[in-house]
Amino acid sequence: MIAVIGGAGYIGSHAVKRLLEKGESVAVFDNLSTGHRWAVPDAASLYVGDLRISEEVDDFFKRYKPEAVLHFGGKSLVGESVEKPMDYFETNVTGTVHLLKSMAKFGTKKIIFSSSASVYAGNDGSLLTETDAVGPKNPYGASKYMIEQMLDWASKAGDLKYVALRYFNVAGADPSGEIGEAHAIETHLVPNVLKAALGETAHISIFGTDYPTPDGTCIRDYVHVGDLIEAHLLALEYLGRGEDSAVFNLGSGTGFSVREIVDIACEVTGRDIPVELGPRRAGDPAKLVASSEKARRILGWQPQRTEIKTIVEDAWRWHNKK
Repeated sequence: MIAVIGGAGYIGSHAVKRLLEKGESVAVFDNLSTGHRWAVPDAASLYVGDLRISEEVDDFFKRYKPEAVLHFGGKSLVGESVEKPMDYFETNVTGTVHLLKSMAKFGTKKIIFSSSASVYAGNDGSLLTETDAVGPKNPYGASKYMIEQMLDWASKAGDLKYVALRYFNVAGADPSGEIGEAHAIETHLVPNVLKAALGETAHISIFGTDYPTPDGTCIRDYVHVGDLIEAHLLALEYLGRGEDSAVFNLGSGTGFSVREIVDIACEVTGRDIPVELGPRRAGDPAKLVASSEKARRILGWQPQRTEIKTIVEDAWRWHNKK
C-alpha cells in the first residue's frame, strides 16, 4: 500500500494514476481544499482529512498502514505565502510534523517528498545543481526547505529513509487528457496562457521585458508532469533497494522564456493570445534552469516528454476538453 498525501491535486493525481497502472494499492489523504474528488480513481481509497489535525493523520495510518508515502500535500502559492506566512508554516511544516510522527508510530519508513526549486538562493544563470546555495526568497520556499531539514534530522535519529525531489516548473497533463491542472486560483504560466487562448481570461501578463535574456523576459525550466511522476516511482525503487536518503533536482535542463511559451502556445492552439506587458515582479530571477544529471545518473531517470511543444500540447488537450 502506497499513501499519496495530496493525491487529489494536480501532481498527486497523476502519481495515483501511474501507481494504479503499475498494480500498486493506493490510499489518498487529501483535505480537498485545492484537490478534487473526481481526480481520484475509484480504484484508490480516498480519506478526506487535514494534515493539521494529528488525530486524522493517525487514523489514516492506522487504517491503511502504508509501506511508503508520496508527500504532495500542502499550500503552494508563492504570493499568498508572503501575505499569510503563518498559514504556510502551519500547513506545510506542522502538517509534515504530524505526518512524520504518524509514520513513526505505525512503522512507515520511506517517504518521497515534493520539494521545490524555490529553496535555492538563485545563481548566475548557469544550471542549478543540488550543491548550489540554499536561500529561499519567500515563506513557501522556506517551508519546503524546513521540511527537507526535518526529514534529514528524522533520518539521522531513526530508520526513516527519504528522497526530496526539487521540482522546477511542472507543466503538461496526462497524454490521455483524463486529468490535468485544475486550480481555482491559477498562478502557473502554461495554464494561464492556455486560458487566455480559450478566452477565459482577457490576456496573459508578462512581468518584466528588460531582463538580461535574449528576448528580455524571464527564462524557466519546464518538466512534464508525467516525467516528474516517473522520477517518484524510481525514487521509491531507490529506497526499496535500501539506498541512502538523498535530494535530487527535477527539470529538463533547458530554459524557455515567457515570450517563447506564448509563441509556442499560439502555434499549438492556432489562436492569437493577447499579451499585456508589465513591470518586473520583486524576487523574480532572470533565469532558473536545473541540472538533473544527478537524478539521471543515480535514479536512472530518463524523461520522455521533454519537448516544450509536447508539454504545451498535452496541457492544451486537457484544457480544451474541460
